Amino acid sequence: MSTPANQDPRLDQAAASDESLLAAHEKLLGKQPDEKARYKLLPLNLLFVFSGLIFFAGTYLNRYSGNFDPHIFNENAHPTTGEVAVAKVDPLVLGKKQYDAICITCHQATGMGLPGAFPPLAGSEWVNGSDERLIRIVVYGVTGPLTVKGTTYAAAPMPTVGKVAGSAYNLSDDKVAAVLTYIRHEWGNNGPAITTEQVAAIRGKEGDRKPYVQEELLKLP
Repeated sequence: MSTPANQDPRLDQAAASDESLLAAHEKLLGKQPDEKARYKLLPLNLLFVFSGLIFFAGTYLNRYSGNFDPHIFNENAHPTTGEVAVAKVDPLVLGKKQYDAICITCHQATGMGLPGAFPPLAGSEWVNGSDERLIRIVVYGVTGPLTVKGTTYAAAPMPTVGKVAGSAYNLSDDKVAAVLTYIRHEWGNNGPAITTEQVAAIRGKEGDRKPYVQEELLKLP
């Protein structure tokens, strides 16, 4: 009769108790070194290094990328001075826009005004006459009676339009110049264009002041 597999005579069955097996395992394993929960600084250091590299790369690209504009790094582009060309606005186009936004209510699209209330601009001696008077009328306004083409108008004052204290519209010098140039070229008027420099010079000279009256305007050249 054959001997069962678990009855191998080479094994001392009586000595192979649970306690002896555990003791043998502990002896083989020995005392493991304390690795502080296997915590290592190297991965953490690498994390900080790569985070710093990413931050530096982002900062560098933001500063030197030229907003990712392909023209910045175009080797075939013609050299430039770096100045941005500003498209010039036609003063007549800008002037009409300002006129339609502010002046048209009183002086009408025809430039004829309203009889007995608002004076006409078409053929007006004030529009086609002295540059200094016309600029002051629009920048500072006029109060009291104003005679235009032999008719006196006193129903409503001319409001202050320029960029001065008490202005109803606070228009910049270039917009004032544009609207004056526009009315001098409309409805058969033939006065010369008004420049931004002319408006700025008068506004700088007069500063903030109250609206003019006709007598003051007539004393101007």
